[in-house]
Amino acid sequence: MSLREQFGTDVLLTGWGHSRFGKLTDETLESLIVQVATEAIAHSGVDAADIDEIFLGQFNSGLLPLGFPSSLVLQTDPALANVPATRVENACASGSAAFQQGVKSILAGTARTVLVVGAEKMTQASPELVGSALLGADYDMAGRFSTTGFTGLFATVAQAYANRYGAIGDVLGSIAAKNHLNGVSNPYAQLRKDLGEEFCRTVSEKNPMVASPLRRTDCSPVSDGAAAVVLSTDRSRSANATTAPVRLAGFGQANDFLPAARRDPTEFAATRVSFDRALSMAGVALDDIDFAEVHDCFTIAELIMYEVMGLTVPGQGRRAVEEGWVFRDGRLPVNISGGLKAKGHPVGATGVSQHVVSAMQLTGTAGEMQLQGPRRGVVQNMGGVGIANYVSVLESV
Repeated sequence: MSLREQFGTDVLLTGWGHSRFGKLTDETLESLIVQVATEAIAHSGVDAADIDEIFLGQFNSGLLPLGFPSSLVLQTDPALANVPATRVENACASGSAAFQQGVKSILAGTARTVLVVGAEKMTQASPELVGSALLGADYDMAGRFSTTGFTGLFATVAQAYANRYGAIGDVLGSIAAKNHLNGVSNPYAQLRKDLGEEFCRTVSEKNPMVASPLRRTDCSPVSDGAAAVVLSTDRSRSANATTAPVRLAGFGQANDFLPAARRDPTEFAATRVSFDRALSMAGVALDDIDFAEVHDCFTIAELIMYEVMGLTVPGQGRRAVEEGWVFRDGRLPVNISGGLKAKGHPVGATGVSQHVVSAMQLTGTAGEMQLQGPRRGVVQNMGGVGIANYVSVLESV
């Protein structure tokens, strides 16, 4: 049973906008929000006056002094005055959290057209501030000093994985190289350079070890950026849209316990549940999916996602790389956009960005990133070390 069958209504992505990701010194949080919201509204073909509700995904956590940005979206158009606007925060999953809040507002019948924006401005902050802000999303490390930050947390995951399943070898370098190569074709990506497997696998002055076994190329960069989507209940409300809409076929959310002691570091159990819920709602299996955009904040996260989504059994994720399954011409291309690794990771924007680049794939408008005729894609976004987990199944109409 699909979402449409379960709830008696469609949820359609009818328009979207996306900024460049990177160190955007000439942009502010406000200017980024206005840019992508303007693009999304124009692309959807709706009037700003037709928008019933707004959700803004943003993490912040002290990265910017302004901690109350929801009404910045109203700067997009005078017709948005008095539209309900709410900031949504759920760590690195803030963008997908905002997206699902918009979906639920439509399913509840309180809105027919919703604007969802994800945005973050990070590069103006010092490395120390960025590190401490991100660690605020971890129960055990929040407020504590760390030289390795969140990289250290995922390095612990990688070490636990190696202890359980054997040496990881060069597979993380291969994942990094794959995503950097994919990022070359993404005009929005922060890092558009094919670094090659040898560079990504080798510790060097330009690719130092950050927290063993994770090198710099295993880590997503600090980024500025924004993305936006318009959600509608039916196509008639977007009759003047630039492209065909994309249907949300299913979605899932699952949260895990915050204390690390209550979680298996290699299992990502709640992430698996979020996948199961989304695929079940959509009435599809993994074999029905043509591509995936997953949360590769660190390369070890992407490796484990192969196993969590069911592409391989636990401990065998490396097969998906070694046998070419997750490459552009493989059975399930993963992170054709370059992922967080190359596209960048402006925290609150990431989940919305994943939906936007997936919608582009499904409407044949992804340019150099375009796959051959995909019909269905999956988006996975998480906050913390597998704590807040969101998955969407999108399909062409």
